[in-house]
Amino acid sequence: METPTAKINLYNLDFEALTELVQELDQPPYRARQIWDWLYKKFVHTFDEMTNLPAGLRKTLAEKATLTELQPRFIEKSQDGFTKKVLFSLQDGKLIETVLMRYDKRNTICVSSQAGCAMGCVFCATGQMGFQRHLTTGEIINQITYFAHELAKEDSRITNVVMMGMGEPLHNYDNTLAAVDRMIDETGINLGSRKITISTVGLVPAIRRYADEKRQTPLAVSLHAATDRERDALIPVNRRWPIKEIIAACRYYIDQTGRRLTFEWALIRGENDTVEQAEKLGEILQGMLCHVNLIPLNPTKGYGGRPSDPARVQAFIDTLREYGVSATVRVRRGIDIQAGCGQLRDRIVSND
Repeated sequence: METPTAKINLYNLDFEALTELVQELDQPPYRARQIWDWLYKKFVHTFDEMTNLPAGLRKTLAEKATLTELQPRFIEKSQDGFTKKVLFSLQDGKLIETVLMRYDKRNTICVSSQAGCAMGCVFCATGQMGFQRHLTTGEIINQITYFAHELAKEDSRITNVVMMGMGEPLHNYDNTLAAVDRMIDETGINLGSRKITISTVGLVPAIRRYADEKRQTPLAVSLHAATDRERDALIPVNRRWPIKEIIAACRYYIDQTGRRLTFEWALIRGENDTVEQAEKLGEILQGMLCHVNLIPLNPTKGYGGRPSDPARVQAFIDTLREYGVSATVRVRRGIDIQAGCGQLRDRIVSND
């Protein structure tokens, strides 16, 4: 029996590839621009909504292509109403989570780049899953278009994207950055470069490549410890690229781009929230164009650490200030539905 041909996710195609597809269907090239606008300006869910296309072309596209590879399986909303989390099923049955966080003047989407994660950070629910696979460019974009479509119903829009969901974005470099390029494209989603933040645990070659490409999308490095001994225990990849190499790559990024870099730090009570750790971090970062984003640890089933109390958080901030290093505490969102930093995973499969 002949295996049916998989449909093309149009969001996996850049404009040149979309134009080639249109021409293969014996359509004039301008149809590609029309389709592109439906994809990235109006975020339609069906080909029938592409009303300026001939009916025959819409039928052919529906037979050969798809507009999404994600199916929402489970939706949770936080009690305060500011956070919404969606569990999506991919075409091969893998599961990912994506989060919408609402603020006074912002709608921020926390986007996944992989199903699972290979980095194995001990306090992260995704890391506890292990790695399953990279997401395609289309699967990354489809998370954004899903929420863009939902927000459009409220006459609202996405204002910010953080690549801080499931997975290590720079491990899936090509697909992640292709999606980012689509987000900042003026003919695409048209988000400003500085409205998109990419988070990494410190993949040194990828940071240097990112710097060489002179990218203006902000970079955030998850450091979480100021000595290799402590960081090895929290983030296994530190054994491959220790702190000295990460900081050198970060300085290179700043030199190449002129951009301020953010260091993320999950504060774990009694482990990395001490004044001694803050002093060591201050020594490392002193004089660097950077900012420290402090995140009291979010609980996960697979890790017994607890978040720092407010007094220890403030002492950490005060100590960094003595070294001329700025630090703030991230506003936490969606902790009651496990939508916070480090809490995302495949919950239906694991029954958490």
